[in-house]
Amino acid sequence: MNTNAKPQNNLVPILIIAGLFFIFGFVTWINGALIPFMKTINELTDTQSYFVASASYISFVVMALPASYILNRIGYRKGMSLGLFVMAIGALVFIPAAEARTYWVFLAGIFIQGIGMTILQTASNPYITILGPIESGAKRIAIMGIANKVAGALGALIFGAILLSGIDAVKEQVATASESEKAVLLDTMADSVFMPYVIMAIVLAVLGILIRKAPLPYVEAIEDKQAVATGSSNKTVFQFPHLWLGVLALFVYVGAEVIAGDTIIAYGISLGFTGEEAKYFTTYTLMAMVATYALGVFLIPKYLKQKTALIASAALGIVLSILILSTTGFTSVLCVAALGIANALVWPAIWPLTLDGLGKHTKTASALLIMAISGGAIIPPLYGRIVDSNKQELITSGINEAEALATASTESYWILIPCYAMILFFAIWGHKMRGSTKP
Repeated sequence: MNTNAKPQNNLVPILIIAGLFFIFGFVTWINGALIPFMKTINELTDTQSYFVASASYISFVVMALPASYILNRIGYRKGMSLGLFVMAIGALVFIPAAEARTYWVFLAGIFIQGIGMTILQTASNPYITILGPIESGAKRIAIMGIANKVAGALGALIFGAILLSGIDAVKEQVATASESEKAVLLDTMADSVFMPYVIMAIVLAVLGILIRKAPLPYVEAIEDKQAVATGSSNKTVFQFPHLWLGVLALFVYVGAEVIAGDTIIAYGISLGFTGEEAKYFTTYTLMAMVATYALGVFLIPKYLKQKTALIASAALGIVLSILILSTTGFTSVLCVAALGIANALVWPAIWPLTLDGLGKHTKTASALLIMAISGGAIIPPLYGRIVDSNKQELITSGINEAEALATASTESYWILIPCYAMILFFAIWGHKMRGSTKP
């Protein structure tokens, strides 16, 4: 697969797209703070609280193919602008949600923001992938990852400070308060989302206007000469096994990444850390990713092939998952944070390995890969369900609730191991399964 963009003209477009990755990184990674916040103000179970992540990521299933259709009609630039406006609308929904302290209204706002991010990601990921040589696609996406995760770290810190400040004191007061006193306490806590989301909506709307004027060149994936010569350009999208394996690998990867970033604060609290201490934990994960992204920018493709980076990442993910299960306390938390190292180069490597050779099917394949982000909607709540189930079994056996939650939270991280095993399979064998060249 080639591109018609000229390398020497790519710096400004790369910086603009990096800015977009910064935006949806900021919005995505505040979920780590939102999960314990929503659990408190809406008095949720662990399973219910992780639907905060589901509401965001399930939108990628609903909107990915429609987003691909929209982009075919209006193009990348207008699509990016539309995505920003939709995200602004989602931010505004948090205002009535806070007023009513109604869980499903919060989820609706998160879902709408997810729709906007779907449009934005469906446009920006293939755009940056085909903006230069496919061999260096992981390098460009790693640069995007740095912007995304730096923003996520800032978002986690800012919203952690806003939403989780005093959460331990509120929990203690709620435990002994009357129903009317409890309602006042939780309503006051819910109101803390008002100003941040108003500011977020304004910023997103302004950026939506500005992106329409941005100097983004037209790029389009074109047919590879070898694909035309062998007849593979006549194949349907269903005749590329490596595409579907790439989609599955991305599905389990996003689930693993969201678990590493969004459960770590709640996990720390379950182990006995205060909300003030635990609010920094998501930032540890994201900073580990940023450092590894920077390493990837330097190493790929000159010193390290995309495939090799993916193999190493998956293997490290398996090792760290085992260490989480076999350690306790802050050591176990650090192992969750270290998953950021294992996760960083997975997304940048899967995209070019999957899109390579797809030619005219690139936009459809990109939509399918975006749909795979729904792994973040399904796997984290499954983790939460396992925690709830294990905790109940431990309580039934006579263990107190706090100890049962800590043990169940740790043991439930086994779900990460099959995720990284699937990524490892794709890295070693799956991306080579190109299917028959006959249409």
